[in-house]
Amino acid sequence: MRRYDDPMFLGQDLLAYLVLAIGGAMAVGSVAALVRPPELRGEGDLERAPVGRSLVFAAIGSFGAIWALASLLRG
Repeated sequence: MRRYDDPMFLGQDLLAYLVLAIGGAMAVGSVAALVRPPELRGEGDLERAPVGRSLVFAAIGSFGAIWALASLLRG
């Protein structure tokens, strides 16, 4: 059996970096939708984001980002 000595594509921590990026974006985007909703709305758009769903999404995104950051810092 042949061993591969080449480094992994984008490093060993690719999954942690992806979870950090997606979780952080999910948290920031959900909070931003609550704090400053878009001024220009199209036909059928809501006036403001649903508060409960946005808070749940922000919590899930924060949890994932914190978990990924802790995993990266742990080494």
